[in-house]
Amino acid sequence: MAETSLPSRAMTHGSDDEAMGGEDTSEVTKLFQERLQAFKHACGYLEDYIVATEKLQNSQSKEYEKVLKTVSHPLKEGNHFDQQLGGIAGMFDNIRGNTQGMANSHTETAKILKGQVLPIFERLHQEIKSKNKELTKGAGKTAKAVDRARATTQKHIEMLGSTTATFDSSGGHVAADRDPYLLQRGVMHRLNKQIIEENNNRNDLLAVQNSFAQFEAHIIQTFQTGLGNFLQTMNTQSEKTKGMYADMVGTAQRVPPDFEWQGFLKRNNNVLIDPNAPKRNVHNVTFPNMNHNSTQPLIAGSLDRKGKVFKMKWNTAYYVITPSKYLHEFDTDDDFAKDPMPENSLYLPDCTVGYLDGQKFTVKGKDVSKGKVPGMKGMMTHDFQFKAHTASDASRWYEVIRQAAGQVTNEVPASSEPNSPVGTVKKTGTGFSSLTASSGGSPTAGNGEASAGEKADLGQTTGTTNGGATNGAAKA
Repeated sequence: MAETSLPSRAMTHGSDDEAMGGEDTSEVTKLFQERLQAFKHACGYLEDYIVATEKLQNSQSKEYEKVLKTVSHPLKEGNHFDQQLGGIAGMFDNIRGNTQGMANSHTETAKILKGQVLPIFERLHQEIKSKNKELTKGAGKTAKAVDRARATTQKHIEMLGSTTATFDSSGGHVAADRDPYLLQRGVMHRLNKQIIEENNNRNDLLAVQNSFAQFEAHIIQTFQTGLGNFLQTMNTQSEKTKGMYADMVGTAQRVPPDFEWQGFLKRNNNVLIDPNAPKRNVHNVTFPNMNHNSTQPLIAGSLDRKGKVFKMKWNTAYYVITPSKYLHEFDTDDDFAKDPMPENSLYLPDCTVGYLDGQKFTVKGKDVSKGKVPGMKGMMTHDFQFKAHTASDASRWYEVIRQAAGQVTNEVPASSEPNSPVGTVKKTGTGFSSLTASSGGSPTAGNGEASAGEKADLGQTTGTTNGGATNGAAKA
């Protein structure tokens, strides 16, 4: 029995691999598209940065407007400042102007960023998008043609394989259009077209790949140009702000220390104290009633008086008889060293005047000066023995006292002892004025009259002379 050979199919995998071999151009195109996308996003970040900075400049402009409001109002008590340039008012005008300039400069910077810097990156963004479209329409289109050519070639290779697999079993009987010879030539024809498309696509991708290096360099150079313009814009803004602050400080430092003071003196010379004007003197001052008749003493000067305790000692003091008929004793005639309160005060209508003995005479009465003996219920009667410096002075004093006194006697007192205990003798000062007397108005009764009980202690009748009213009769 003759052996029969089984039909076998030729292996076509080797030829398929070779026919479908070569670069995967679709992956190359995809890789370039991803790279363009990366640069487009980087450009977008820079655009966002410029936009955010532009918004910041507008915001800072508004903040400087708020700062300006703190000094926008006129200075309080502004009349105290010189309104001319070179002073405090001018300094604040300079601060207002420079602060407004800062606000305006930030607004101007925002406009430059939006109108000049941002468009650089926006144009680059558009170029990247155009490059991506170019890649899609150019290399991407040829890549699709390669894919179609490969699919056609693969179809004919598979048809050739199926025909050759049944060729032996069929005894070589195949249709004319299925003749393996024709199919093989058809594969070669289509494979040639495929390779042509692949080479064309390869050339396109090589051109894109080569141009990509130049395009990336263009992208980076555009980044550098845009950021350089950004830096210049921000430096200009910074220098303007720095210059305005320096101008404010410089204006303040140029104000002379005495500028405002001299202007203040000039504006208020009618109010301020003139340092060249003479000081006031109390002797040049006048006031109402300072020369009224009731204020002018009938006689004034220094007298000696025996002490109340040490009877052998004469003390010099300043004495005055007033129109109110008081005999006041003072330490001195100085009105300024201390408040001139009398050491002793005798209301003459309640007193008795003794005999004039040359330079000496005696007045008997009560000291009515307030607060003289604190704590005691009554005021005691004393003999006040006086001595003038000359007999003529004594006569003048005696005559004035006699006219004002309640009673006059020519009897010399038997004793000069006080009727009651007396206080401590106060040491008097020196330097009194010379004896003075005036012929002023007639004396009038004062508030210091002795009460009826006090007059009873005197054991005598008191009254006024020269037409004065009788104050009361002595009581047993």
